[in-house]
Amino acid sequence: MQVAQYSGTVDAAVSIFKKGGIGGIYAGLSAAWLRQVTYGSGRLGIYSYLLDRDKRSRQANEQPSFLVKLSYGTVAGCLGAAVGSPAELALVRMGADSSIADPAKRRGYANSIDCVIRVAREEGLGALYTGATPTVLRAGMLNSTLLAITSQLKPLIAEKTGWGETDVKNMFVATTVASLFSTLSSQPFDVVKSRVQQASKGEYAGMLDCARRSFAKEGVTVFWKGFTPAFVKLAPFSIISLTLLEKLTALYTGGKSGAL
Repeated sequence: MQVAQYSGTVDAAVSIFKKGGIGGIYAGLSAAWLRQVTYGSGRLGIYSYLLDRDKRSRQANEQPSFLVKLSYGTVAGCLGAAVGSPAELALVRMGADSSIADPAKRRGYANSIDCVIRVAREEGLGALYTGATPTVLRAGMLNSTLLAITSQLKPLIAEKTGWGETDVKNMFVATTVASLFSTLSSQPFDVVKSRVQQASKGEYAGMLDCARRSFAKEGVTVFWKGFTPAFVKLAPFSIISLTLLEKLTALYTGGKSGAL
């Protein structure tokens, strides 16, 4: 939806299915896996490490402030995105291929590894980091809000409801709310990132040029284009991944501490 013209989420899904069948709906799946191995695992590990170090340096029951958690989320997201930028590029390009009606105009990548190798070979190693700036900014914004809000809400929900901080019900509510605000704040960067990564060489002078031209042509709402599928993707993934992270960390530490 961010790089092609659709009237909405349902229209996008129907159009992609008509052009590419069920395979079109799942285009870029291997790139999504590669992205989670590099970017996804990295950001969670870095945030948990920074938060744990901070808590160990404080007195008992003293918690880091919300701003501190935001800063840790930003650092974790930016570092993870820097590592996972080639996978992000592969995900955008493979997904966008399914929206191209003429098969002759598609790039036709076999899988994420094939995409990364071909981009490096045909366009140079630097091309793997096309759109890296908006990718890193988007990751910093998304992770700072997602992880910090989840961390902040857990004890508040536990206090009001009596649910444990790592209870599934608590994590569901906290992570869903965090996912909403995370999508709202990061979507403008996501739109620009996707357009820069999918664009032909020289189409945009950079991130700001893409943002300016998109705004001039489509108005301010363009920056939240694809919000619904972005939220629908982020919320369940975050609920499952963060809940598992908390449960596994509690199991590993004997219940002494969580990851968030």
